[in-house]
Parts: sequence; structure tokens; C-alpha cells
Amino acid sequence: MELFDTMIHHSSVREFTDQAITPTVEEQLLLAAQSASSSNFLQAFSLVKIVDPEKRKKIETIARFPIDNGTNGNLYLFVADLNKHAQVLAQDQQSDQHLRSMESLVVSIVDTAIAAQSMAVYAESIDLGICYVGGIRNDLFAVKELLDLPELTYPLFGLFVGHPAKKNEVKPRLPLDSILKTDTYHSLTPEMISRYDQQTADYYQSRNSNTQKAPWTKNVQQHFAQPRPKDTAVFLKETGFLF
Repeated sequence: MELFDTMIHHSSVREFTDQAITPTVEEQLLLAAQSASSSNFLQAFSLVKIVDPEKRKKIETIARFPIDNGTNGNLYLFVADLNKHAQVLAQDQQSDQHLRSMESLVVSIVDTAIAAQSMAVYAESIDLGICYVGGIRNDLFAVKELLDLPELTYPLFGLFVGHPAKKNEVKPRLPLDSILKTDTYHSLTPEMISRYDQQTADYYQSRNSNTQKAPWTKNVQQHFAQPRPKDTAVFLKETGFLF
């Protein structure tokens, strides 16, 4: 399949076979992540591969991941990481005040997300399946303790990569005219929202598993009905960021 077709047919894979990813392929996945664009070449991220079955189970429980894959597939935790840069500054006794800013945190998050997506795109291009696991942020303090993370690190999400046992149908995305703006921002119209609601409702009712009636707007409303998670700001301040 051509790369463009692979990208537009993306769907999350939550069940994996017991076929292992070879060391050669794993190295390629890591190099794909590492080769992604990075702001000012800071490379402000780290990966933690989870191989300990007990740790993996704890992470899946924290994330409320819906399927127990045992040891099937690889699980990588992507960590926004400015600790290594603090070490560089400390080496020459330079101030790390600006390292602890909101902007620096954003830079590290962007670097981490781009690296993960580079790995994900490469994985799917060689017929592996992937699933992001943002639920690790349900208990940031527990994840920090589990991984022994130092200050100025933020566990952003997990990424499962493996050989798919099955794939979900492709979800319909928002139409291009609702995301592409020319020269200025414009809001969604009621017609755009209604049309997309119908598309997503049809998708959820017709897919092969976990059918539901909720359209896109209902999912949005449910998601933002309460803070997720509640302690993010507290965690970031306790890990050393100043804002």
C-alpha cells in the first residue's frame, strides 16, 4: 500500500498477536522516532520500553486500557524530557530558570508528539498496528513512581506497536472545509456540525464492534464535562516547572 493510502486508512489497533517485533524492526522504529523534526534540535523526549509484565499490567490498569494483551506487542512510554538539558546546564553551572518555563514545556511536548507520530507512521507503513495510550496521565504520580522519572519530565502517553490481531474500521474525519482556514480563522457552522454528526452516528452504528449511537458532538460534550485528569498542573509544578 502506498504511504498516503496507509496514512488515510489509519485506525487504532488494540489487540495484537504473539508475533514478536524483531530487533531489526524495533531499531528502525526507534530511528524513525529519533529522526523526526525537533525544535532547535533539542530532542526533548525520551522513550521507556515496558517489558516487566507487572509494570505493564499496572500501566494498563492506570490507563484503563480495554484489552489485556499480556506481553503481545511492544509498549513504549513517550516522555517529554527536559531533565537531560538541565544536566547540560548544571555541568557548566548555568541557570536553568528558562528551562522551567511554560514555553519550554510546550517545546518538549511538541518534540515528543512528533517523534511518536514518526514512529507510528513508519510502523503502519510496514503493516504493524499502533495505539496511543493517553490514559497513562490518569495518574501521573503513579507513573512517575513506577518509572522512577526525575524532575522536569512529563509522561505524555504510551504507544503500543505490534502485529494486529484485528483492525477497527476507519473513523470519518472532520471535512477539510472545517479545518482549513485561509488567511483568517473561521468557526464551524451549524450545518457543518450537523452533517458531521450524521456521519459519525452512521459510523458508530454500523461498525463491527462497540456500536453506539453517540454522534461526535455528544462525545465532545462528555469528554469536556469534567477535568481529565485533575492533577496535571500540580504534577507539572511538583516536577519542577515554574508557571
